[in-house]
Amino acid sequence: MLYKTNYKSPLGDILIASDGENIVGLWFFGQKYFSDTVPEEMVEKDDLKAFEDCKKWLDDYFSGRRPKPFEVPLSPRGGEFRQTVWKLLREIPFGETTTYAILAKKTAEKLGKDRMSAQAVGGAVAHNPISIIIPCHRVVGSNGDLTGYAGGLDKKRALLKLEQETASMSK
Repeated sequence: MLYKTNYKSPLGDILIASDGENIVGLWFFGQKYFSDTVPEEMVEKDDLKAFEDCKKWLDDYFSGRRPKPFEVPLSPRGGEFRQTVWKLLREIPFGETTTYAILAKKTAEKLGKDRMSAQAVGGAVAHNPISIIIPCHRVVGSNGDLTGYAGGLDKKRALLKLEQETASMSK
């Protein structure tokens, strides 16, 4: 059984999903691919420890603190390729960005392949089921342009700005 709760962020309402112990989804309402990795029905249950941990993480994040990506138990659903990409996303430092091409190269290395398509990696990034905590918003185009974000480019811009401001204040 899956459970859900809502979170009000400064950028809009967020739906959080859990399997009872781990976070399996976190989406802005109305975003592309909204809850596509959890097709089963979710039951409202606000008092799970995983939800408490996740909401605390989000409170810290949106108030300019730098929560660690591993403070919340995560269990995104997806195949080996997507899991590899999502693990690499979690390695992108707070306040920094990487490109789809660099992420594709790292994914190829992890999977023991000679090369990997940046477009394929982009598809996995786009289908990331746990926005913000698995920071897909930190991936940009090869020329530094903000490209694609399932939650919308306005949210991607705002998340990156928040992180860059937080990072510059702690220097």
